[in-house]
Amino acid sequence: MAERISYKNKKAYFEYEFIDRYTAGIVLTGTEIKSIRDGKVSFTDAYCLFENRELWLRGLHISEYKEGSYNNHLPKRERKLLLNRRELNKLEGKIKEKGLTIIPIILFIGDKGLAKMEIALARGKAEFDKRESIKKKDSDREIDRLMKR
Repeated sequence: MAERISYKNKKAYFEYEFIDRYTAGIVLTGTEIKSIRDGKVSFTDAYCLFENRELWLRGLHISEYKEGSYNNHLPKRERKLLLNRRELNKLEGKIKEKGLTIIPIILFIGDKGLAKMEIALARGKAEFDKRESIKKKDSDREIDRLMKR
């Protein structure tokens, strides 16, 4: 059994509260999937937006494949996300509400070897919510430390 390849957008868990999650396919070129398998992915400044009733991913940095030739991809190109029409319509309606956004949270290789992106409909956390997240993480860490003794 092959090992599971997945990458998390750790900053998103701290910056946003997730309202709803979806798993979307992602349109990639051959050199992009090879770079993902090599671990050359960065979520810095990645976000999703609608254009012509289609969902696009912007800002995801997938480094060029070192063995790629002139066919190599652009590292920060826009990539199309694949969801069914019902999910797209639901997301497009929700995104019009004030304060909601769509962010990528996990990039993984599925069971069939295809790249998938878990996205979330999210609302930004206020400063005091972020402090609460830090306190909870510290207390959980302390509890784990005491349990191991």
